[in-house]
Amino acid sequence: MFDHPLEERCFQFGKKVRIFCRKLKKDIGNFEDSKQLVRSSGSVGANYIEANENVGKGDLKYRLKVCRKEAKESIHFLGLCETFDDEELDTLRVILVDEATQLRKIFTTMINKLP
Repeated sequence: MFDHPLEERCFQFGKKVRIFCRKLKKDIGNFEDSKQLVRSSGSVGANYIEANENVGKGDLKYRLKVCRKEAKESIHFLGLCETFDDEELDTLRVILVDEATQLRKIFTTMINKLP
């Protein structure tokens, strides 16, 4: 389905974030924060696909920077979502923050290796 293993990894991150968001208690804060989280987590993969279809080195670098930014934004909104001390959700959040952090580091390394 995907041209690159990292595309699949980004896709799986977005899917897992959606599972997390469906389990959150629906209060006003979680509603708004989960909307932003769904957007940013999906944008990581969408922008990486765009990066792989780049039209030049400048476009590639720009798209990778957007991927990194969206991963960082996902970390931010994961932190804002309230789990109300639900251990399962807390554990899932830790896993998702770790994955977003790893993705951010991968994109940083890719950006730094570009001329």
